[in-house]
Amino acid sequence: MTTVLRDRSDAGLASDPVQRPSSAAEPGPLRLRVEAIRFEAETIRSIELRAPDGSTLPPFSAGAHIDLALPGELSRSYSLINADEDGDRYVVAVNRDAASRGGSAYLCETLRVGEILPVMPPRNSFPLVETAQESVFFAGGIGITPILAMIRRLEAIGRRWRLFYAVRDRANAAFLAQLAALETIEPGRVHLHADTEAGSVMDVVARVAELPADAHLYCCGPTPMIAAFKAAAAGRPDDQVHIEHFVGTAAKPTGEFKIVLKRSQKEFTVPAGKTIMDVLMEAGVRVAHSCREGVCGTCETRVIEGVPDHKDNVLSARERASNKLIMICCSGAKSDRLILDL
Repeated sequence: MTTVLRDRSDAGLASDPVQRPSSAAEPGPLRLRVEAIRFEAETIRSIELRAPDGSTLPPFSAGAHIDLALPGELSRSYSLINADEDGDRYVVAVNRDAASRGGSAYLCETLRVGEILPVMPPRNSFPLVETAQESVFFAGGIGITPILAMIRRLEAIGRRWRLFYAVRDRANAAFLAQLAALETIEPGRVHLHADTEAGSVMDVVARVAELPADAHLYCCGPTPMIAAFKAAAAGRPDDQVHIEHFVGTAAKPTGEFKIVLKRSQKEFTVPAGKTIMDVLMEAGVRVAHSCREGVCGTCETRVIEGVPDHKDNVLSARERASNKLIMICCSGAKSDRLILDL
């Protein structure tokens, strides 16, 4: 997944939000073998990864993603689509983007079974609230990927769910056989909307308006769908609305500020139009990154002092208000200086 994505709330969680490893304690990559590549739709391939020795992999929860290291120093995030009880494999799905910057093109056209890929362990910035009375999902195109894992989890624990899945046409709809099997078990839960058949895009506003007030709503899809979903769900409690983005929507910081790296005792000036990550990478400071658009959470860094200007789509409102975390690939500073735990 050109992942995305990740504007989420900390609904249904303990008093602290989901704990994501900081860049300061970033674990090393796993080296996983491509076990299988499967055709899922016209432009979508699923990729199954396993340890070469068959060992158990680090656990994950529904909604999690992994970062794949690809040739050309590329790193891309993709949601895990398999059940979280699978202990020995990770499965992701990739859409061959016509505007690919190299990631999806390589994975869909060049990657072969048997190759070894460096893979960062799973992290989850789009968590599922398993205690909800009902969970309702809105997926657009490849946005079905994190939601498929969530549906599998809810089915396993016997929780109610519904899915509204929008695609341009059926040829672009992935996992239809699996969804049809779930629909057979309990009809009325899976609603497929193909634009070419309906003659229009799905009316997200109307669908949201029909839902119970206590339902938890999730959306992952292209920007127009997310915009419609946000508008439709605006009157609902923030902790019941969960969104994951494909791509970032923020502009780069517009003001100059200084950053101090506490552990390495280095100081840099971040000029207007550049990001903290731009400056650090130009200076040869290695920092974990993937999307570079504020949607994957890989570059999350702890703020020791200063006030960030948040521009990501990862942190919850509570995390932003705390001023204790920043996504250095896109966010800037409201204060003259930020001291970072780097």
